Parts: sequence; C-alpha cells; structure tokens
Amino acid sequence: MLSTPEPVIDFTEGAQTYLTELLSKQNVEGIGVRMFVSSPGTPHAETCLAYCKPGEEKEGDVSMSLNGFTAWIEHDSVPFLEDATVDYSADKMGGQLTIKAPNAKMPKVTEDSTVDQKINYYLAMEINPSLAAHGGQVRLVEMDDEGFAILQFGGGCQGCASVDLTLKDGVERTLMSHIPELKGVRDVTDHTNRENAYYK
Repeated sequence: MLSTPEPVIDFTEGAQTYLTELLSKQNVEGIGVRMFVSSPGTPHAETCLAYCKPGEEKEGDVSMSLNGFTAWIEHDSVPFLEDATVDYSADKMGGQLTIKAPNAKMPKVTEDSTVDQKINYYLAMEINPSLAAHGGQVRLVEMDDEGFAILQFGGGCQGCASVDLTLKDGVERTLMSHIPELKGVRDVTDHTNRENAYYK
C-alpha cells in the first residue's frame, strides 16, 4: 500500500474523537475508515466515508494515520479531496459529522496538470459562474495542434451579440493570465441560432 504523499485532508480533533468512539463500537480489531469521492469532477460528486475493516482497503489507497485509527483515501480521489475537512460538532440531538470537500466537483490544478485540466478548472471556477448570470456557459471542446483552446458556448451565450467581446476580453484574457502556455481561444459555436441569446 502507498503511504505517501499524505493528502491534505483535515480531520479535526472533534472528528477524530467521534470516529474513534464509533469505530470502537464495531468490535473489529484494526478497523478504520475509507474516504472516496463518487462521480468526482462532476456536478454530482459526493464525498463518502465508510467503515474499512483490515483487508478491505484497495490497491493504491493512501493511508493517513490518525488518532486511534487509520483513514484510507482512494488513490483516484486524492486530487478531489485536496483541502477537504472532516469535522464533528456536538449539538442537542447528539451531533453531526460533516465533510467539506471544495475540490470534489473540480480538482485543484497544479504545475503538473495538463492544459485541458487547467482550462476546465478556470472555466468552472471563474468563467462559467459569471456567464451563468446571463443564462450562458462555455465548455472546452478540444485543444488544437497549434495550442488554441476550441470552445463552445451554450445557453444565453449562443447567438449573443456580445459573444465576441466575451470571448476575447473575458474568456481568453482570463484563461491566458492563468495558463501562459495557451496560445489563444477559438469559438466553434453556431451563433446563427439566437433562440436563447441574452443580447439579440
């Protein structure tokens, strides 16, 4: 099993104490937890925490030694669990274990990420939220051989009169400020269809 590098997941003291107590009630020697993301990198991503008896960890899982137990992190989920927090807060009803994983739907990009991954990240985190105000969105179709990102607009951006401005001043400028190796962007949207356009 892999033991390094440890993912950047914060199991708070409260969470560790709660999980240690919970695991001790299972009466299984060496039982821990396993954490993974189902449908990672999609809007439907869900972060899951399950019991993990000895031998139930999977090939490639990354181990985290915690206070009284081991957390096994699914290898493919590690980038999506970067900066995740597992917390427990007591209340009158007994308390609740919460998991916050800000990168589950879209993993954080690093120096080693591909240009495609970087483009998808900045489209999801910076560009599409502002286009959504006009009911629009943009997605990466492919990278061409010259290093240009081929993009397609949808929703309120398709057929919009100001799409050229959005493309050059908004999308291209934002992407190229984050991704210096990008040569530029090209739009392959059929803008003759103006049915849902924000500005006609």
